[in-house]
Amino acid sequence: MPAARIPMKQIIEVLRLKYEAKLSHEKIARACQLSKGAVSKYVSLAKAKGVTWPLPEDVDEVALEALLFPAKEKPQRFVRPDCFQIHQELKRKGVTLQLLWAEYVARHGERAYRYSRFCDIYREWRARQKRSMRQPHRAGEKAFIDYAGPTVPIVDRHTGEVREAQVFVGVLGASSYTYAEATWTQSLPDWIGSHQRMLKYFGGVPELLVPDNLKAAVTRASRYAPQINATYAEMATHYGTAVLPARPYKPKDKAKAEVAVQVVERWILARLRHRTFFSLAELNAAIAELLVELNERPFQGRTESRRDLFEALDRPALKALPQDDYEYAEWRKAKPGIDYHVEVDKRFYSVPHALVGQVLELRITATTVEVMHKGKRVASHARHSQGRFSTQTSHMPKSHQAHRDWSPGRFMHWAADIGPCTAQVVKQQLEDRPHPEHGYRACLGLLNLGKRYDPTRLEKACERALAIRSASYQSVASILQQGLDRLPPEEDSNSQDELPLHSNVRGAGYYH
Repeated sequence: MPAARIPMKQIIEVLRLKYEAKLSHEKIARACQLSKGAVSKYVSLAKAKGVTWPLPEDVDEVALEALLFPAKEKPQRFVRPDCFQIHQELKRKGVTLQLLWAEYVARHGERAYRYSRFCDIYREWRARQKRSMRQPHRAGEKAFIDYAGPTVPIVDRHTGEVREAQVFVGVLGASSYTYAEATWTQSLPDWIGSHQRMLKYFGGVPELLVPDNLKAAVTRASRYAPQINATYAEMATHYGTAVLPARPYKPKDKAKAEVAVQVVERWILARLRHRTFFSLAELNAAIAELLVELNERPFQGRTESRRDLFEALDRPALKALPQDDYEYAEWRKAKPGIDYHVEVDKRFYSVPHALVGQVLELRITATTVEVMHKGKRVASHARHSQGRFSTQTSHMPKSHQAHRDWSPGRFMHWAADIGPCTAQVVKQQLEDRPHPEHGYRACLGLLNLGKRYDPTRLEKACERALAIRSASYQSVASILQQGLDRLPPEEDSNSQDELPLHSNVRGAGYYH
């Protein structure tokens, strides 16, 4: 066991008696109550370290001690585990702390910590990380999606009009590999299109899509049972993934997305703030260029980048993309009227007559309208065929059993009770169509007008509609609404320049 070291004040006294008083080592030993060997030891140590007398003004006891007795680095008995590497390895399927500790022990042997201390060191490290780092994200499991807060102005080169573009951001949970692009809106078509381009950028499909509760993703937000937009759910089914929206008012559920949005805002949008863009394509080209740099930039304090982790973790775990792209389709609900047709954008498509009164689902693409009943397709039509009605013969009732309470004869009988002009208008609704049933809606509309207005007024309105050769429900309704049925016939047209009233003239009431 080494001998105890004397105080620095006593060492300074030894040096003073040696060099200033010129005493022998024996006398110094007696004066300082030390052994002669101790005096020789400290004098020789000072000479070896270059200590002179008198001591320099800036050398006090602390400085002299550091000079004579420099602290020795204690050999580190244990090798501290690489917590960042542990965190990344845990994202791989089947990897546990027990396995990683066993590998750590195999590398370092006796210099390895015990399992409990190994776990404590990792958990202490994880607690100091950002909340997005603290969440365990398995490779290929989740993609988090959101929009950035700031928008990017785009200037119309011809008119100078400025339009704001939205910035879509997607990030994979395990690697933080990030995708971003600009779209005009956050509407459903842009939302779906951005997802398709994001998945192509990733080159695969994660197990879950985790969006925020925006309208394009969730039609009814709920902490326990959110209702996913039907088009979004269909897209997820096409790609073999599922949608798991973040819970409302639970920011930790989307911490990864919030961090990714912040990174995109700082490293991409902030660097583009002084540039003027004249098209969406030009803006997206600039974003794509900076996106490569963002994903290849190493994490702070590490040598790994987002792309490195993506190649090592997420890419091998992602599911393959389907061979065919998803065809965008909107879903709506509709109930066919007594004419066994459903309406889509002011056009009418037939369904089997037995489904009259049932609530049906419509799948609407750019080219087709499909009708579903309890998950089974019961009708399909070209969306933009000629005429307002698309009717399949197989959908028509043979003897109108599905709506035997309504028939052309009943409509004509009702109209004749009102007056001859009303009967003529109803007759034209039934005759001027490929099938009489196509006119049923207009006839029902006229019947409803007969309940809202006096029968005499309805007859006068029909007389005026026939006079101006616009015998439609819309014209009759407009005449009644504007009170034109009460004007004398000679005031029907005040000037030759006045446009005749017909179904395509909206009237002043439309604009209020």
